[in-house]
Amino acid sequence: MALREAMTAVVVAVPFGLAVSAGAGIDEPDPVFRFEDPAIVESSGLTVLPDGRFVTVNDSGDEARVFTVDPVTGRTVGVTRWEGAVEDVESVAPDSADSVWVGDIGDNRESRSAIWAIRVPVGEGDRDVPGERVTFSYPEGPANAEALLTDPRDGRLVVVTKDVLGGTVYVAPDGTRPGSTVELEPVGSAQPLVTDGAFFPDGRHIVLRNYGRAVVYSWPELQTVGGFDIPPQQQGEGIAVDADNRVFVSSEGARAPVLEVALPERLANLVAGEPLTTPEAEEPEPSDEPTLRSREGEELPQDDDAGRRDPVPWLIGSALLLVGLVVLVRSLRPTQQDPPR
Repeated sequence: MALREAMTAVVVAVPFGLAVSAGAGIDEPDPVFRFEDPAIVESSGLTVLPDGRFVTVNDSGDEARVFTVDPVTGRTVGVTRWEGAVEDVESVAPDSADSVWVGDIGDNRESRSAIWAIRVPVGEGDRDVPGERVTFSYPEGPANAEALLTDPRDGRLVVVTKDVLGGTVYVAPDGTRPGSTVELEPVGSAQPLVTDGAFFPDGRHIVLRNYGRAVVYSWPELQTVGGFDIPPQQQGEGIAVDADNRVFVSSEGARAPVLEVALPERLANLVAGEPLTTPEAEEPEPSDEPTLRSREGEELPQDDDAGRRDPVPWLIGSALLLVGLVVLVRSLRPTQQDPPR
């Protein structure tokens, strides 16, 4: 029990260290809107409907419900409740113009034998529905996850686990339907502590976020093609991409803001399918860096600062991680007994 508690202390400390370190020196943009509904206090997942409305869910501890929010006012315009208990709802992913997948996939103690994705209708008005459920398991046993994505080309569901040392990307078997019980298939790796993710409309790129940074990967190759920092947030959890490739991020907290984050020009051109421009027309010099290519043979450019880190802020995050590790080591020491009298 001491080991589990110590590991929990490490996992809890690391996100705040990353948020402080990655967000240092970044100005927070004006919010697109704030969640005005007092029932939305732990917004954990985020997606955008084709009509521009946003859908979110609360983190674990809430009932089985999902909120549709008007970004003009920040007010909730619809609540969908579905039948059945929930364990740890963490994410929401698009399905159609008027339905979403809700990811009941959180498992901090890594003790669940199964996780669920529930398809529910959303939009204006309150409704109670049965909820169409898919049951998933992992081939290696239980894992914690907070990111559920939907491939816009074929509707395939993608789950990304949340781990301090780096997550694993899983896909549902082809042809998975509501009512199915299936085993997820691992297809690649992701950055540490992924809290949410989304596909870009082209279906060839995804973006995954943690508490302070987002990374864009090619799909399905899962090659890193770039990254960007996210403004400081109370506890950044959600990320969504709309039909115009605009990226939005959300956070837990009462009246939490939804922010729009501008993609670096290089990445914006890439996900839009436009040719990349270079400062000069001269032929680039040979590089020792490996060239990334898609399965179709297209070169995948790397973001120039994809691996950049400001050393000072990251020292802060590292210090917090070190504190957590000290707690872990101390917890593993045998308890010294007083000598007999």
